[in-house]
Amino acid sequence: MALISVEEARAHILAGVKLLAAEQVTLALALGRVLAVCLHARRDQPPFNASAMDGYAVRTQDVAAVPATLKLIGTSAAGHRFKGKLKAGEAIRIFTGAPVPASADGVVIQENTKSDGTHVTVLQSIRSQQNIRHCGLDFSKGEALLPLAIRLNARDIGLAAAMNYDFVSVRRKPVVAVLATGDELVLPGQKMRPDQIVSSNSHALAAMAERYGAEVINGGIIPDNLKATERAILKMAKADILVSTGGASVGDHDFIQQALKNTGVKIEFWKIALRPGKPFMYGRNGKQQVMGLPGNPVSALVCARLFLKPLLDALQGLPVEDHVTTARLGVDMAANDSRQDYVRAKLDIASDGQRTATPFNRQDSSMLRTFRDAHCLIIRPPNAPEAPADSIVPILNLDF
Repeated sequence: MALISVEEARAHILAGVKLLAAEQVTLALALGRVLAVCLHARRDQPPFNASAMDGYAVRTQDVAAVPATLKLIGTSAAGHRFKGKLKAGEAIRIFTGAPVPASADGVVIQENTKSDGTHVTVLQSIRSQQNIRHCGLDFSKGEALLPLAIRLNARDIGLAAAMNYDFVSVRRKPVVAVLATGDELVLPGQKMRPDQIVSSNSHALAAMAERYGAEVINGGIIPDNLKATERAILKMAKADILVSTGGASVGDHDFIQQALKNTGVKIEFWKIALRPGKPFMYGRNGKQQVMGLPGNPVSALVCARLFLKPLLDALQGLPVEDHVTTARLGVDMAANDSRQDYVRAKLDIASDGQRTATPFNRQDSSMLRTFRDAHCLIIRPPNAPEAPADSIVPILNLDF
């Protein structure tokens, strides 16, 4: 198959994507989930005129001239409102958050008073409505406050709770199955032979998928055996997305492509004009979407950021955005070849806000350390000309 561009590959993956169904979850389980409906306030906040200070609720006409001594006739505390009504020359002790009686139109802060327990002397006059939080100050019943298709954060959760929601409607989590293939792989912490390496891809890919809202099934390490690979694929048939890593090339021990075909997957494209990540493979098996990622760690993670993240966003109803910004180059960069390059770089921000991206000298796709230390990827389009230092280049910030 001929190489296709990054943009063509992503458009192909996103074509015809259907939103996952909505489900109800408790607010305690809603963090990081994507709202399926707009949330309207179920109540006013605050639900009554409330005191903004500890002090005394008064009729402001009674304290227009100070000092003014008023008779104390009761107390209003949070959760324990005063049920009476103020008359001329009267006041009540009131605390922050407590309901203000309808007959009072201001709260004198306690620092500006003297009290003997039966009377209070007001030493400083106040204007009408001073130190009162009015009913609906924050929001009113029926207001649309949380739009659909947002990923709920802690502030959203707090607002939803204040709006009186105990359950919310969210999109079902996409289920992502992750398979790592290769006789050379061993799980972290396990005994290994001299010719083996620790498997990191499945852990990193699972973490990335969870970061973007997925439920992950980690299928572990599959040996370089066609039948074993087929069995592992069939076990993941109920996943929305099957992600494999390794075995997607053309070596004698690369079985993933044949195993996918043998289990009903239609391979729609293989190999992209991309660096790192050229041997990326994509297909479908009914409703299941399948991504065959390269075995080199950086290649696998770059491909997942470029293709898995937008697919997860689309399935959950989130806007599919590039999140591409710009920065100045810290060094000269040579002209690019026919593949779109994603170059690991440090990002420095000057006091004036100017951002400078400086690529690492080594860009080998096996090097996770530099990937961890990178802040962004400098995007070099196919056949881009030489870019001198201080020129403006597009960058993709790393957010996983």
